[in-house]
Amino acid sequence: MSLVPADTVQRDLIAQMTAVLIDHRQKRRAQGLESSSADECEVARDLARQFFDQRESHSLLMGIPDLGLANQIDLTKKAIDAVLGFGLLQELLDNPLITDIHVRGSSPVWVKHTDGSRHELDPVVSSDEELVRLVRNVASRSRNGERRFDALAAECNVCLDDGSRLFAVMDVSQKPLLVIRKHQFHLSSLDELRRNGLMSPTVHRFLRAAVLAKRNIIVAGGTGSGKTTLLRALMNEIPFHERIVTIEDAFELGLGRFVQLHPDHDELQSRDANIEGLGAISLADLTRMALRMDPDRVVVGEVRGAEAFAMLMAMSQGNNGSMCTLHADSTRSAFSKLAAYVSMANTGLPIDVVNLLIANALHIVVHIEMFNGQRRISSIREVVDCDGPRIVSNEIFVAHGHACAEPAYPMTSELRDLLVTHGYDDAEVVPLHVVSGRR
Repeated sequence: MSLVPADTVQRDLIAQMTAVLIDHRQKRRAQGLESSSADECEVARDLARQFFDQRESHSLLMGIPDLGLANQIDLTKKAIDAVLGFGLLQELLDNPLITDIHVRGSSPVWVKHTDGSRHELDPVVSSDEELVRLVRNVASRSRNGERRFDALAAECNVCLDDGSRLFAVMDVSQKPLLVIRKHQFHLSSLDELRRNGLMSPTVHRFLRAAVLAKRNIIVAGGTGSGKTTLLRALMNEIPFHERIVTIEDAFELGLGRFVQLHPDHDELQSRDANIEGLGAISLADLTRMALRMDPDRVVVGEVRGAEAFAMLMAMSQGNNGSMCTLHADSTRSAFSKLAAYVSMANTGLPIDVVNLLIANALHIVVHIEMFNGQRRISSIREVVDCDGPRIVSNEIFVAHGHACAEPAYPMTSELRDLLVTHGYDDAEVVPLHVVSGRR
């Protein structure tokens, strides 16, 4: 008799595994219990062992050769990946060199590597409908409650168990789209980033002193420029004894993974409404909550809306040393971005009052960019004052040519004196405008 094809065995195993896990999940929920991924994986492995034991017993009676242990292990992994993981996507998720995954239905997949290069790969689903089912399967197991993904809920934002962020849309595009941003929670430090060419030794000393001096810092840059990595490195300069509260859309900063550096911390994450449309908690809500949690510093993973107003209010009311990231193409454009986000809070404040708030709350803006395949700090700007519709600032570090940022114009004496008391030594620093004769 002929051997049953492996793909047929796999389909049978997947069908049984799906039915058993759905029943397991429903029973757990009826008891008021949650099913962890580890728990469901163990149930799936037990089922696979039973499945193959029964199949091999039947195969012996029918005279069919058995699959062998290696094939059983391989089929079990593929079945678990299909039911509890991401099927063919799982291999991409497990690849440490891949940072971003872009899926357009059944079309070829595009990935971005750690070096910034992009590559086209084979499709990971056989149809657009299969991609929708995959997203729904993942959304049903969201740690923040089940998520809908259909015509009435055309977007889905889920934090995966490893901290990666999944975003999917349907109906508003020609094909369902899936984007996964992977996070590896590497323990980054300013020392390491300096060695990797992200900053000069002078900028390294400046940023370390700025953190110790509790200056409010915004890290600005484009998508994939390294904002979160730099923010994590700045956070790791915060003294051991200080209490930190982080506010994020998804747990990307990974503060809990470095508890030896920051034992007194709390991590807050926003959440969308559930399938009944209830329970949404915004970043602005979390910012207000954070101020009631006795923080020494508040760190916002990314500001991109009304939460900017609450964050600036927190910075200007004594929570110095706070930090956040912001999408902006320069240090100067960060100010207009912040003003636009404040307007989303419907405060009704005129622009000169908004700029006054920004000038009083913010001390330093750092811009990071990808340049010729290399991440670098391209500009650092000191906030000096506010003059009606204009924020007065001073670009104290700026990049020229292929190099990362170097001293450009002198910082104010107030900032310099403060940083010197926290270890900054600029005795040998010669601003670029002095060297070139420019003002």
